[in-house]
Amino acid sequence: MTDVSRGTTDVLVIGAGAIGALYGGMLARAGAAVSVVCRSDHAAVESGGFDVRSPWGDFVFRPVRVLRSPAECTRPPDYVLLAVKVVRGLDRVALLRNAVGPDTVIVVFGNGIGIEQEIADAFPDHELISALAFVAVSRVGEATIQHHALGRLEMGNFPRGVSGRTQQLAALFQAAGVPCDTKAEVLASRWLKNLWNIAFNPISVLGGGLDTRAILAPAEGIDFVRRVMLEAATVAAAHGYPIETGVIDEAIASTRAMKPYKTSMALDHEHGRPMEVEPILGNVVRLARLRGVAVPSLEALYGLLRMVQDRVEVD
Repeated sequence: MTDVSRGTTDVLVIGAGAIGALYGGMLARAGAAVSVVCRSDHAAVESGGFDVRSPWGDFVFRPVRVLRSPAECTRPPDYVLLAVKVVRGLDRVALLRNAVGPDTVIVVFGNGIGIEQEIADAFPDHELISALAFVAVSRVGEATIQHHALGRLEMGNFPRGVSGRTQQLAALFQAAGVPCDTKAEVLASRWLKNLWNIAFNPISVLGGGLDTRAILAPAEGIDFVRRVMLEAATVAAAHGYPIETGVIDEAIASTRAMKPYKTSMALDHEHGRPMEVEPILGNVVRLARLRGVAVPSLEALYGLLRMVQDRVEVD
């Protein structure tokens, strides 16, 4: 097992969960000096690093520094990777305040639509990269990450364009063996990726923890998933990001072909963790209302999911 530690380009990962640990570790494999903000597994990571099990090769990722808070960051990094989930009650801007310097590039990882604007508003003088991870990865134990499948990245500057700093980061990922494409219209990619999330994540929770095979087993399940995706595609088109309907059939077919997979939202719900309701679903419903687009299936899913979310938080 390869032991990964120190490099040159200075990177800070805020949110060293499954996504942050995997991609932070891959940057370290490419020669970057990667530090992490890590709370729950702090002692284990500090003593032994992350045990990453991956189709790209198992390795131990030993961060240069293991911090409990971004406030402990004494030297501004070249890049800060914000890999926390966008959930109610989490102040992402506050997490970044003490971590960025004048030349730090902010990289936002995360699911959903509309997750960049508050960061752009808070840090108008900083370059902002929107990054999408097409990956199945999970934390399976203390400081232990299991990369199940996939792993491709897409990234571009927010709201559009590809800068030299973005190309440099993409090159680092590519050097580590991570497929990474730069996209001048990265928000179009975000709408495409959200098609899958907006259907399978809410349905998996509301169905009592259904995995992808169970969702698509009956014809009615396939029809409902397609209807949800079509509504989301209509909203995307109304905001300038048209999506061909063939993409929806391809997404359903590829999901039926892969091993049964329980969504991240279902796992969060089962473990009593906050769910990414607003970026994946709520923001799309609000954008539909803004353009007068009828989305009855999305409205129903959103209303039901809010009931489940509020019940969990009250309990």
